[in-house]
Amino acid sequence: MKSLDKIKKRVDLELERYFQRATVEASKRDEELGSALEYVHKITMAGGKRLRPALMQFGYIAAGGKNLKEINKVSISTELIHMFLLIHDDIMDRGTKRHGVETAHVHYQKICQRASRDKDCAHFGTSIGILIGDTLHSLGNQVLYNSAFEPRHITRALMKMEDVVYRTIAGQVKDVRMEYTSQASEKDVLQMYEFKTARYTFEGPLHLGAILAGGQDELLKILSDYSVPLGIAFQIQDDILGLFGSEKKLGKSVASDVEEGKQTLLIVKALEWADQRQQEIIRATLGKSKVTKGELEVLRAVVRETGSLEYARTLAREKTLEGKAAIEKANVVPVAKKFLLEIADHLLNREI
Repeated sequence: MKSLDKIKKRVDLELERYFQRATVEASKRDEELGSALEYVHKITMAGGKRLRPALMQFGYIAAGGKNLKEINKVSISTELIHMFLLIHDDIMDRGTKRHGVETAHVHYQKICQRASRDKDCAHFGTSIGILIGDTLHSLGNQVLYNSAFEPRHITRALMKMEDVVYRTIAGQVKDVRMEYTSQASEKDVLQMYEFKTARYTFEGPLHLGAILAGGQDELLKILSDYSVPLGIAFQIQDDILGLFGSEKKLGKSVASDVEEGKQTLLIVKALEWADQRQQEIIRATLGKSKVTKGELEVLRAVVRETGSLEYARTLAREKTLEGKAAIEKANVVPVAKKFLLEIADHLLNREI
């Protein structure tokens, strides 16, 4: 999608400038902190669509905002918050790769192992990872606080940012809990998708941009009606890619969600509709520490056979249409409306 690619280039340039400045400043205070930010810089630039900064910018445009240079600059706040949450998420998921690069806690675990063989290096890596994530949370808020927008809009945006983080944590709590539940319900899964993805990746950035342009509650409601169903559709599609995609495109193991015991919509509906043999296959594979390619193929076949894959695809399409309908009938700046409709189709049709 050309418009998203253009924004990504501008945001990446701003991120490069930001990390260079932030690393120098951090190194003045503490050399280790500067080194940590250098590594986060590496992970950040290794991948990512910059969807959140793009949505923040078009939320701003939708509300009539004109200072495009400043909104591009401040939109990196969403990427810093994103990295804060991802680093903590990688710790909880025991992830080893992010965008094809070693996750922060694994990187620091290996640094510890090279320096000493008689220390608890896994704990060290986890501790440093948590602290790096906390640092990025602080930096994301600072970018927003130091922006050139009206102080009253900045205050409102900061409150929104923290509300987004709060809701995301609520979604993560539900996600973690469901890994230890024998079988979650579709309602549980969709609520988790709403908090962890729809409110965080879609509604939050759109609201932040609109708020900085002085957008009122009526516009925020329209943006919510668009973004929440679209965000759920995005997560459903993400789960499909996570099970049926390729490691090269994902930047992590295609078996990682299965090994972590993730109760995605695909898994929940497959369990609901499976016969006894199929249920045994799912339960034997889900949460297994090392899933072979053969075992993964058998699980994929079960998800197809039960009708779960087709159900998930249909629901993703329905949610996308629901979101598009909300923005199509709204009185929104035309260029913003065009982008939001295009991004909806683009995200639904991502290739496996």
